[in-house]
Amino acid sequence: MLGLNVDIGVDLGTANVLVYIRGKGIVLQEPSVVAINKDTQKVIAVGSEARRMLGRTPGNIVAIRPLRDGVIADYEVTEKMLRYFINKAGARRLFFRPRVMVCIPSGVTGVEERAVRQATLQAGARSAHVIEEPLAAALGAGLDISEPSGSMVVDIGGGTTDVAVLSLGGIVCSRSIRVAGDKIDEAIVRYVRREFNLAIGERTGEEIKIEVGTAYPNGATEKTYEIKGRDLVTGLPRAVPINRRQVHEAIKETLEALVGAVREVLERTPPELAADIVNKGIVMTGGGALLDGFDKLLSEETRVPVYVADDPLSCVARGTGRALGMLNVLARDGKPRNTSPIRM
Repeated sequence: MLGLNVDIGVDLGTANVLVYIRGKGIVLQEPSVVAINKDTQKVIAVGSEARRMLGRTPGNIVAIRPLRDGVIADYEVTEKMLRYFINKAGARRLFFRPRVMVCIPSGVTGVEERAVRQATLQAGARSAHVIEEPLAAALGAGLDISEPSGSMVVDIGGGTTDVAVLSLGGIVCSRSIRVAGDKIDEAIVRYVRREFNLAIGERTGEEIKIEVGTAYPNGATEKTYEIKGRDLVTGLPRAVPINRRQVHEAIKETLEALVGAVREVLERTPPELAADIVNKGIVMTGGGALLDGFDKLLSEETRVPVYVADDPLSCVARGTGRALGMLNVLARDGKPRNTSPIRM
């Protein structure tokens, strides 16, 4: 049974939304997809049910992802989605509204940050706080970032990749790029269209990435996957096989952009903290960390040990939940102290 005052953390991701309730852990994990009737503007389905409709809806129903590249692309739909997830998680009571902590990419603008906070309040929160994703990821991965010692986190989500060096509870240097899991899916879709004259959707691109995607083809077991789509020449359905090396060829440029962001942050890291990172290694979180061989590729390119966090998909949500217990570090006037990683 939940108490009267409920604190919840939300990982408002481009691909998935995770909801964490203090004392209960992660209670909800659903895709960030909403199905809407264009004629009535009514929400028909949210989450997993709506995701099954992607690319398969009749003319009057559209399944959309209201967040793109880590930020709100459709404000009204995002608000409806948040309200649905908060209610579904059981975090809202008749007279008691929850305090909500939402994570945001480290590179968002002030306008984008205000949009997240406002959508959270409109969705039924008593108060809305935001925390930057690298900090939440580090907390969720169990890193002690309060010490004067450098820790490095690479959080690869659906819309953004956040790379940060942390020390004394704050971000020393960081880089946020709008290249992540979605861009890998798009690269696969383009490759299949170009090489096989076959049109496939986003969902199929993601399935190919999960089944046979690899960032490090050397030593990877050979595996093929049968793609089914529409032939661009005949217009008829067709199936073709694709293997690991072909998928690696498709995503190579995207991977180079991700590795480049990590190298850039390492180059800007103060020498003492760089020495700490060599000793401790780099921690990878987010769904992109699950791409086969990505840790090996990153370690080879940076010459630093790389580790994938336990349950990388839920790291940011768990860290957001842990940050709820840090609200007491905020000043009474509502403004964060200099050492606080949380924004009001």
